[in-house]
Amino acid sequence: MVLSKEFERRLNLLYNVMERHGLEAVYIVNTVNMMYFTGLNYLQTERPAAIVIRRNGEIYFLGPLLERDHVLTQTRLITKVYTYRDYPGETHPIELFANWFKELHLDRAKIGYDSTPGYISYWGYRGPSLTELLPNATFVNIADEIYAMRLIKSDVEINLLKESAKWANLAHSLLQDYTAPGLYDYEVSLRASLDASLMMKKALGPSYKPLRSEYPVYAGFRGQVGEHSAYPHSISVERPIRIGDVLVTGATADIYGYMAELERNLFVGKPTNEIIKYHKIALKLQDVALNTLRPGVKASDVDKAVINAAKELGVIDYLLHHSGHGLGLETHEAPFLDIGDNTVLRPGMVITVEPGIYIPGLGGFRHSDTVVVREDGIEVITYYPRDTDSLIVEV
Repeated sequence: MVLSKEFERRLNLLYNVMERHGLEAVYIVNTVNMMYFTGLNYLQTERPAAIVIRRNGEIYFLGPLLERDHVLTQTRLITKVYTYRDYPGETHPIELFANWFKELHLDRAKIGYDSTPGYISYWGYRGPSLTELLPNATFVNIADEIYAMRLIKSDVEINLLKESAKWANLAHSLLQDYTAPGLYDYEVSLRASLDASLMMKKALGPSYKPLRSEYPVYAGFRGQVGEHSAYPHSISVERPIRIGDVLVTGATADIYGYMAELERNLFVGKPTNEIIKYHKIALKLQDVALNTLRPGVKASDVDKAVINAAKELGVIDYLLHHSGHGLGLETHEAPFLDIGDNTVLRPGMVITVEPGIYIPGLGGFRHSDTVVVREDGIEVITYYPRDTDSLIVEV
């Protein structure tokens, strides 16, 4: 299996880190890292959960009873499951974690961790750290080293993102076909997302299931309709789509947790000269970013080039965010195409390129494409048309 080889590759990277630091085990509570190393998608709540990866290759899940059977259906890499009934319980779960560490003879070990030697959740969780309960153990923060592994994507990861881009392209095509005046954005989004999801499920077969999203494929507007499209994160809009609206779209597909990013403008009816002007400027800014982005270039240099171009084109006041961000198992990852991020871009990094300009009362103008940094340049893996005429919704 290709994916089993991929998990083997990732675990070997982690074992190398453990070797360098003399670690007996690694304690992981970041749910993305859980998925990265084992394929386990843990739905985080107030209930603490962790995976423990030992240097000898054994992997344990520590968490609530309600996850016991689900864990074992998601991954074959976990060798043993330790569960408690619920949080906070008669005995706090982290106290039980400490007891299990003692049972595993890890209470005097040197242990790496990714986020905290306890647990973090915004769901109201409160509790102690294992450093308090296991005073004879040594805990070492290896978060940066784990994150560094995830920055450079393997061929397997890139191929998953390419597959995602393919279905995002289909979903976006349906979104454009279904868009019409008088419809609410969510009507169009639900129909396009459902139809694309059914097509992808049929094509990929019965074993396919999404890992990060309720829908296998998503296409929609996130409330960026008409004047609301001038809000980069509008979320919702209270009115239906109208003739003359500028729309900002987004489409993606969940392929084993990897989701490429495709964003475009759509124009409901023939766009005005003002709309065409700003759309062409937005495309110029994206081209500046794409032409600057290369291996060996700093992420900050890409954003600086876009900022300078925005000044020359007279739209610097409308440039509300940086030019892009990393992408992987999370929608936003480092590095960031931001004037303050001096990360040197390297082959294998996957970046979105999406400078946008937002004109109050008129609309937002933003395209986002997913780009792989290669040894000799870049590869753009999203491919929906960008020109104004191709993006007009006929009415």
